[in-house]
Amino acid sequence: MPGIKIEKEDIIPDGQGEDLNELMQVRREKLAELRERGIDPFGQKYVRSNSAREITAGFESFDGREVTVAGRIMAKRVMGKASFAHIQDGSGRIQVYVRLNDLGQEGYDFFLKLDIGDIIGVRGTVFRTRMGEVTVSAAEVTLLSKCLRPLPEKWHGLRDVELRYRQRYVDLIVNPQARDTFVLRSRIIHYMRRFLDRKGFLEVETPMMHPIAGGATARPFITHHNALDMNLYLRIAPELYLKRLLVGGFEKVYEINRNFRNEGISTKHNPEFTMLELYQAYADYGDMMDLTEELISSTAREVLGSTSVVYEGAEINLAPPWKRMTMLEAVKQYTGLDFDGLKEGGAYREAKNLGLEVQPADSWGTILYTVFEEKVEPHLVQPTFIMDFPLEVSPLAKRKKDQPELTYRFELFICGREMANAFSELNDPLDQKARFLKQVEKRKSGDDEAHMMDEDYINALEYGMPPAGGLGIGIDRLVMLLTNSPSIRDVILFPLMKPRD
Repeated sequence: MPGIKIEKEDIIPDGQGEDLNELMQVRREKLAELRERGIDPFGQKYVRSNSAREITAGFESFDGREVTVAGRIMAKRVMGKASFAHIQDGSGRIQVYVRLNDLGQEGYDFFLKLDIGDIIGVRGTVFRTRMGEVTVSAAEVTLLSKCLRPLPEKWHGLRDVELRYRQRYVDLIVNPQARDTFVLRSRIIHYMRRFLDRKGFLEVETPMMHPIAGGATARPFITHHNALDMNLYLRIAPELYLKRLLVGGFEKVYEINRNFRNEGISTKHNPEFTMLELYQAYADYGDMMDLTEELISSTAREVLGSTSVVYEGAEINLAPPWKRMTMLEAVKQYTGLDFDGLKEGGAYREAKNLGLEVQPADSWGTILYTVFEEKVEPHLVQPTFIMDFPLEVSPLAKRKKDQPELTYRFELFICGREMANAFSELNDPLDQKARFLKQVEKRKSGDDEAHMMDEDYINALEYGMPPAGGLGIGIDRLVMLLTNSPSIRDVILFPLMKPRD
């Protein structure tokens, strides 16, 4: 059923006075008229009996019953003495049938002056039209909120992608798929909580403002506390606080947390993002692999009904078991280089032959990681655990007993993207302090992403932290995968945007 088309730009520009366009001016005039008539254009509480979905899905039990519904007018068709409209609430849309004979001349004229986008309440009787559509025949229409800005033109929606992110409220009104994505995001996080609660994990909260930026290698945001006259860092990771809880005797903890990293923006990165981090005493990174497989596959099954998903045209099978490879094995498979037999000089030459930007002073482990990032990651489409990362890029992971230049660390890759990061956690305070000192040297050399020295964390480890496995999963990237969303901005309600001039 066609609605009234708004033949204007997608979004009416902000402005007052002379900047108001013609359509907005007409709506302002209608607003003034309503107030002159003593009608409140921004009404009070309205008691609804049912949602649109309840009525349309359960028509048999609602047929012939009086209901009250409320929502935004999304379409309107005037047919002389009778009219149709579609209103949209949080559950979906329902049709409304309005007749002159039922509302009277004044009530019907009032309805005719309503605009697309106005929020109304309707009291009426449920029936099904000859076309088979569940409809509410209106006995009363109440204006609840006047819409002063025209919605995007009905048949094209909000086409400007950047504008969708800047004005998410409009995106959610006119793009049902956007609403569905964020409903699914909420269901994903809710299920992950239930999964971990059933496993005996305790949800905790740790500080967002840190005196020392730690738990990851990243550039932090800096703020200032006036009363204490001290700089603080917005959290880049909750890791070191969560592991302090293991020292204190908690054995299974998790936090679904907001992290802040002062880095570039891309389809995979937003400066503010959501992570799940968990720690389990007396476990290792093998246990974390098993847990990751079970958690992600069961989440997909719960919210999508299947462990098979399609992401940007690629069919991804999330059913366990997933492929497991060491970093050395992966580099050898995809580049032919056997780093296990290369010394630093040989590693440097082979990396240069691959066209990579490395320095003669770079260590064997640093070059191995660079080759992996540039030449291997894009090939890891199906779920793959890459294990045993170099020591240089893993300052918080336990060393491998038989290969001390490597660590018990893995990352999960799906569609060429890192989805999870986990360690057998380093609990030796002496080794940890030595690694922090090396990170401090990197900072002094200009690496502003290197880890800072955290003396209190070392102090905590000196009281004894049990052997443990730790896991971090990027919630935003997981939601991208499960909703087939190409950009991280599609799954964050209000992503950071550069202000327009």
